[in-house]
Parts: sequence; structure tokens; C-alpha cells
Amino acid sequence: MSKILKSALLGTALTAATATAVMAEGVELEVTHWWTSGGEAAAVAKFADAWNATGNTWVDGAIAGSGGTARPIIISRIIGGDPMAATQLNHGRQAEELIEAGLLLDLTDVAEAGGWAEIVNPSSLLDACTLDGKIYCVPVNIHSAQWIWLSHAAYESAGLDVPTDWNEFTASAGSLKEAGILPLAMGQQGWQQNIAFGAITLAVAGQEAWNGVNIDKNADVARGPEYTAAFEAVAAARDLAAESNVQDWNMATNLVITGQAGAQIMGDWAQGEFSVAEQVEGKDYSCLPGLGLNPVIDTGGDAFYFPVNDDPAITAAQKELAALLISPEVQVSFNLAKGSLPVRGDIDMSTANGCMQKGLEILANGGVLPSGDISFSQDTTLQIEDLQAQFWSSDMSAADAQAAYADIIANAD
Repeated sequence: MSKILKSALLGTALTAATATAVMAEGVELEVTHWWTSGGEAAAVAKFADAWNATGNTWVDGAIAGSGGTARPIIISRIIGGDPMAATQLNHGRQAEELIEAGLLLDLTDVAEAGGWAEIVNPSSLLDACTLDGKIYCVPVNIHSAQWIWLSHAAYESAGLDVPTDWNEFTASAGSLKEAGILPLAMGQQGWQQNIAFGAITLAVAGQEAWNGVNIDKNADVARGPEYTAAFEAVAAARDLAAESNVQDWNMATNLVITGQAGAQIMGDWAQGEFSVAEQVEGKDYSCLPGLGLNPVIDTGGDAFYFPVNDDPAITAAQKELAALLISPEVQVSFNLAKGSLPVRGDIDMSTANGCMQKGLEILANGGVLPSGDISFSQDTTLQIEDLQAQFWSSDMSAADAQAAYADIIANAD
């Protein structure tokens, strides 16, 4: 247990949730999340509408900013005795200490009643919600980070064909610059830069080397020639994004949507922004999983956890909400809006757009990888993100960045 969490638990007794109340027409639950962009807000509204339709009330606790901003606030409230009724986190290792401290509700009975073990695909998503044989979260989607999004308007303006893979994109970058178009949009945050690093590494170093580092945590592979080539490619990408003066990921996506940038490396949640802008895949933009080089996706994503409280009515409502979030109709409506893949393997997604169909095909063919949230502890992930933020915002050499990265991997947990 971290010193921060241990100190908070020693100094603060868990109290009953004060933000929820039993209402005559149902139960009011405060739900925290960091889905605040246009596409994200449209998606989370699907959850809220479904919960409100049961006669209960969804009290939206949106926290502006990324997960890196929201998670400390969420955790602080839980350990500080002012928990929300439900909260988004990424399924993986982010909630380990909260679970070990007894602060999160055991959902095993809900999972068994709903047959989650038979319907969640891939099974690793449910495994990531499980600790010591008990299930503590409901996975709601599959998000993958290995995508490049390309603006047809930008390429048409530059008189170029739209690239079909990363190599063609880098070859086109000079002509984009000459046409006054930013080659690569990039938000100035470590987690975004780490997504680009991971996607480029997988494409350039290859899956065997990627597995060696991200699964086996082999620092020798991180120091090896495959990762040398990857870091040099990331350094080249840094140059292509040098004039990208935006902060948030959706602002970078907007540069692609408006034709001001040729491309962005971002997770599949970017689809929600294209959808809100009423752009059509294949006509207004292209999406290439694995940067068009490797047909694989990682299986990260979002899950909901439910802090423990001492009100039986609230606990019953929390379990009802958990079951609702993974129900077939809600899984379809939410994920179509979010741009993510459903966690259920037994629902009809035939109305999904071309990008989602690409992801579904990769998923069906077994081309899946674990996400960093599952492979690395939160501490290790933050160290990598800090390194990437430093690398992308400075003239740090590829060799120095690789050496620092290998040191992190050598001590990764």
C-alpha cells in the first residue's frame, strides 16, 4: 500500500455517502467520470438515459480534464470518506490499493447472476476487474490506442493521396508542410505522447519486441536494436508535431477534422469526435489500426467501480446499475456513440461504422494485446508518461530517451 493511501486510511474513517439519497421515485446515484469532450458526453448520456429510464436518477459528476486529472480527485474522495456511488476508472491495476483497503464493492454476485464470465470478450477484461477471485468492477468497453486518423481534406488540399500506412504518412509529411498543413497533431500531455510512442513502437519494433517489454518487462529488449529504431521513429514524429500547439486530445482531433493537420495518433475514442462533427469514415477521414502496418489492437478500456457505503438501498442500486451498464441494449447504444468496442461478444454491432468494423474484425481474429493499464502499475505508467512528456517537449536525443525508458522497464512492477 502506498504511503499516501495508508496515511489517508489511518486518518479518515469511511463515512456514509452523502451525495446520494433514497428518493420516492427511485434512487439517486452520483456517478463520476472524465468524459467531457463532445463525443464522450454524447456517449455517457446513453448510460444516464438508460438509468433514468428505470425510475432512478443519474447525478452526473463529470470531471473536466483527462484521466490523469480526474483519478486523483476520485481516489481522494473515496479514501476521504466522501465517496460517489459509482465511478469510471480504467480496468486494470488503478484500483488495486482501493480494493485491498476494502473501499470498493464486491460485484461477484452480480457478475455470476449475469454470466459475465461467458459474455465478456476477451476474458482478460474481466480478469482485470478481479482480485483474489472476486470481481470489483464492470467493464463497459474496449478501447485501443494503436490508431492513426487521417484528414481527407488536408490531403486533398495538398494534392496528395491519403496514406494507407505509417510509412506512407511519414513520406507525405514534407509535402504537407509545404502546403502549410501541420503533419501530425499532438496534444501537449504525457499520456497522449505515450499513446503515440506505444503505437509507433508496436509498428516499428514489431510485436515480438513489444511483448518482450510490455508483457515480460525485459529491459534488455528495451535497450536493443528494435527499440532503438522505434525511438528514432518517435523522434522523427516529434519533429512532425513540433508546431502542434494544442493541449487536449480532442483539440488535436479537431485539427484533423478541420483539415488543419494531416493526422493524429490517438485511441479509437477519437471516432466520437468525428461522429459529432458529422464526418463519414472513408469519405472525410480514414482510420488505420496498428498504423496500417500491424493488424493488432490493445484491449484497454473503461470500467465502473462502486465505493462501499453503509446504506443497503444504495448498495442494491449500485448493483442494479452495474448490471445495466453491461446489458445488451446499453452496450450497443453506448459503444456506437463512444467509438469503442463492446465488452460483450454476443451482441449485434452490424450498424457500427467502418472503423469499428475494423476493430471488431481484429478482435474476432484474436489480434489483441494487453493495455498498459493491465501490464504496468500506475506508478510505472506515470514514469513512462513523464519521460514521454519530457522527450516530446525538448531536444532530448532518442538514445538518451531509450536509456531512461530501459531503466524504468528494469524496475517496472
